[in-house]
Amino acid sequence: MLDYSHNPWLVAASLAVALMAGFTGLSLTRGASHLDEGRRKLLVALAAVVLGGGIWSMHFVAMLGLQLPILYYYDALITLVSALVAILMVGLALLLLHFRRRTPRAILGAGVIVGLGIVVMHYIGMAGMQMCRAVSGPVQVMSATLASVILSSLAIWVAYDARTHRNILLGTVCFGSAVFAVHFVAIALTGFVATDQAGGAGPVLDNRILAMGVTVSVFLICAAFLLTGVTFLKPAEAPPVPVPASRPARLPYEREGQTHFADAAAVAAIRAEGPYTVLYQGEDKLFCPWSITEAEVRLLPSGFLRVHRSYLVNPAHVSRFERHKDNGTCYFEAVPALSKVPVSRSRLTAIREALGL
Repeated sequence: MLDYSHNPWLVAASLAVALMAGFTGLSLTRGASHLDEGRRKLLVALAAVVLGGGIWSMHFVAMLGLQLPILYYYDALITLVSALVAILMVGLALLLLHFRRRTPRAILGAGVIVGLGIVVMHYIGMAGMQMCRAVSGPVQVMSATLASVILSSLAIWVAYDARTHRNILLGTVCFGSAVFAVHFVAIALTGFVATDQAGGAGPVLDNRILAMGVTVSVFLICAAFLLTGVTFLKPAEAPPVPVPASRPARLPYEREGQTHFADAAAVAAIRAEGPYTVLYQGEDKLFCPWSITEAEVRLLPSGFLRVHRSYLVNPAHVSRFERHKDNGTCYFEAVPALSKVPVSRSRLTAIREALGL
């Protein structure tokens, strides 16, 4: 068996790539289930490319840091197949999450698929090594697979249990850690043996050529990460602009690819969902294409109040108000879809005045 070591800078870079890919992919699909089928498919496809490409890029950034005492190469076809497998496996998991009912079983199933995708990509990529053979026994492969499935299931569960900013950030850490840990667990369970000749099915790549391809992939992931991060952060709020009172107070919402309209007076509250919003009307939760800031501006004449960075409420539907030490809570007993809404400290005075307190 050959002795080997790792370049610590490339090890750190591989972790950064996994984290950026995880954040970008998980953020892209936030709110996708409320979109029409065409836009949902587009977001799922983009997220699959980012997450699957991130798994592949993390692996080969780390492999570029692998230092062996011999020259070795990679089979180009097998290396390409490893990337496509990662993208397809992640895409399958995202289809399960965004085109089926999101039950605990579905979330765990998606986590298992992602975990298998990571480990399959890893061993296909390792099989592409030429002039050097990676040796792993059944026990080692099963150990790496078990670790991958457990860590990936945890990541998907955290990210999809609730699609909040906090869960996405925690899911990002779990996903990046899963990809990173599985790679190095599998490497630790692998031995390397020199071989006399290459036996690949396609042209071979040395580390310099591979580094060029990996650099392009990492650059695209970084660009997507920056673009996604800009929309993930809370945008600066524009001051409310009065809307003419003669304008009919109706809110658009989308269902089955069609746009409908809800009477503002019948809507109890509005919650931010990424760049969009969710309307709460009786037992219904309706997807609205407006942002929370746009809804605040348009509904100012209708009496809606911004009580929290993520919520607008219609005071006419508030059944009970509770004051805490430095914040409050509005309750909606006649709205089964929404039991309560938090009130931030800076909004207490406005909501109390609207409720006549």
